[in-house]
Amino acid sequence: MAENLTVHCIVDGQDYHVDEGLYLADLSTAIRQRVKQDYPQAKVTDFICGHHLLKYRLANVDAMISSDLKQSQKINRKLTRAMQSDDYEITDVNETLTKSLTFGERIADDVARFGGSWGFIGIFIFVLISWMLVNSLQLFGIHFDRFPFILLNLVLSCISAIQAPIIMMSQNRSADRDRMAAENDFHVNLKSEHELRILHAKLDHLSQNQIPHTLEIEKLQIEILSEIRSELAELRDHHK
Repeated sequence: MAENLTVHCIVDGQDYHVDEGLYLADLSTAIRQRVKQDYPQAKVTDFICGHHLLKYRLANVDAMISSDLKQSQKINRKLTRAMQSDDYEITDVNETLTKSLTFGERIADDVARFGGSWGFIGIFIFVLISWMLVNSLQLFGIHFDRFPFILLNLVLSCISAIQAPIIMMSQNRSADRDRMAAENDFHVNLKSEHELRILHAKLDHLSQNQIPHTLEIEKLQIEILSEIRSELAELRDHHK
């Protein structure tokens, strides 16, 4: 009985064998909604032939591809705007500061660099010991600064008074370098964070929409191929 069962197609109203199409209840939600948009009176118990069903399936595939393409283009535009909106130019801090160095600042850096080295400590200790030995033992008949080495204390005080502001000048330059480096890092991190957010949105769109749509399209292709195979088998049986 089921082999001779014929039903009316909701689209063209013609009679088809039940195997030549599907009931609306067997369709996916998206395709069923498309059919109901064209035929509001359609019910889930209505039938649609394979010829017209193929058109709705292809229309649904086109809609999914178009939607995914528009969403991808939207995200790409956001990413492009994010990359172009930040016109801050990342600078080489060392190169910038080196070009702006004055003669006094170069001297300050050299003095601070030498004053914080083991070489300076060794030379300073050697000078102190030599000064005290020469004046204490009166070597070579020299004793210009007798104990308690008042002149030595004066020299050390003068050196400290001069060296301290020079070192502070170098430290100010180091602070400027750190400030510029921090500003560079801030802009780089801000731009990277913005781009990463957009890339995450693109990946989310890919995993939540494009991949399911791709699987749905592949499923549809398999169904169409199965229907074609069945029709070919029926044709072969008919010719036999």
